[in-house]
Amino acid sequence: MIQHTPVMRICISCKKTYDRKDLFKITKDHKQGIMIQKGTGRSAYICKSNKCYSDSKIKKKLQKALKTSLEPAFLEIFAKEITSYINNPNKGI
Repeated sequence: MIQHTPVMRICISCKKTYDRKDLFKITKDHKQGIMIQKGTGRSAYICKSNKCYSDSKIKKKLQKALKTSLEPAFLEIFAKEITSYINNPNKGI
């Protein structure tokens, strides 16, 4: 039986290493723009702890990691996605 090693990524807020499945993925796709939990391209990961995604500097950290500026509309969508995860963590994003 083949054992797969987990794919590890670092949270941009707390700088701790987690399995990729346990993180929110924000991706900057050169054609489709910024997406949550899908897409290929430059990505940033945020752990699902309240401390990290409610960090006051998360916008600046995301902009630096994705090498782009973020629209206020994206931040509203991101907040809604996180809220839906908190209310129903088994559903996933």
